[in-house]
Amino acid sequence: MTTGVPTTMRRVVVESQGIRVVTAPTPQPEPHEVLVRSAASGVCGSDTHAAHGRHPFVALPYHPGHEVVGVVAQVGTAVSALQPGDRVTVEPDLPCWDCKMCRSGRQNLCERLQFFGCGYAQGGMADYFTIDARRVHVLPDRLDLVDAALIEPLSTPVHAVRLAGGVEGRTVVVIGAGSIGLLLLRVVVAGGARRIVVTDPLPAKRDLALRLGAHAVVDATAEDASEQVRAALGESADVVFDCVAIASTVDRAIAMADKGGTVVVVGVPAADVSVPLAVIQDHQIRLQGSATYLPVDYADATALLVGGQIPVHELVTAVVPMDEVASAFAMSASGDHVKVLVSINPDLLERRSD
Repeated sequence: MTTGVPTTMRRVVVESQGIRVVTAPTPQPEPHEVLVRSAASGVCGSDTHAAHGRHPFVALPYHPGHEVVGVVAQVGTAVSALQPGDRVTVEPDLPCWDCKMCRSGRQNLCERLQFFGCGYAQGGMADYFTIDARRVHVLPDRLDLVDAALIEPLSTPVHAVRLAGGVEGRTVVVIGAGSIGLLLLRVVVAGGARRIVVTDPLPAKRDLALRLGAHAVVDATAEDASEQVRAALGESADVVFDCVAIASTVDRAIAMADKGGTVVVVGVPAADVSVPLAVIQDHQIRLQGSATYLPVDYADATALLVGGQIPVHELVTAVVPMDEVASAFAMSASGDHVKVLVSINPDLLERRSD
């Protein structure tokens, strides 16, 4: 073990009995890997779903922390593009690099995909972790680690907007004003959408959506929510981003996009839903899934943050010490917060004055 790196460390484990911090051996990097000292990791909706047994692809127990930023502590013998001291974030999908999807540049759809921090042997909610150097992105000097903690979650809506064909001059609906929905709102604002409506059941989230650039908001629990949205747009929606992905939101998304619109499923569904297939076919509605991101989305997300398009102070609503990680998960699931960060090594999180 390199001088200065301890032989044991803290790591978070999520079990059916709860969420706790345990002691584990500090991993050592393979030749193609880097060892990263974690600064902070965001709590994602997929984390809270998994903790409650509602994620379709993450079983308990698991080691969380895919929205992670930190500093390279050690590099493997075959790594030349990174060096100790580099400030980094992680692209957590771990492709095989050899299947049809990987060879075509769609490694987010790898046929043998693994996902760091989601059912993988390691996660970023640990003092240290190792990961393939190809999944590490060096951060611009102008971006501090608190801001950079939003790169991973921001890349998801960036990818979704790209799959929708962009939003410039188009009418857009965002269903769900959680962290992904609000980040998506900022992406479509930056992308030049002509008119944007956000739906959510919580008044505080609707108010925040208005502050972040929505032209109108609608109570998602209203029986006539779809009609209210169409009235607020003045027409049907060109694109609807469903960040909730349950039966009722899918039905409403299709109604909002009828006719000729696109529905992008961004949220992770907890169960299958039925759709009005005859309407989708006859009214030429496009139903598009959106899965994670690609390096181009990381680059675009980073550029949005560097350019000041993402109001981090409105979106990172709590930073919780790692020893209180169970509280961080509870806060994230409560609906009272947008993005909760777990501070792992707070000495790395000092905000930059420049």
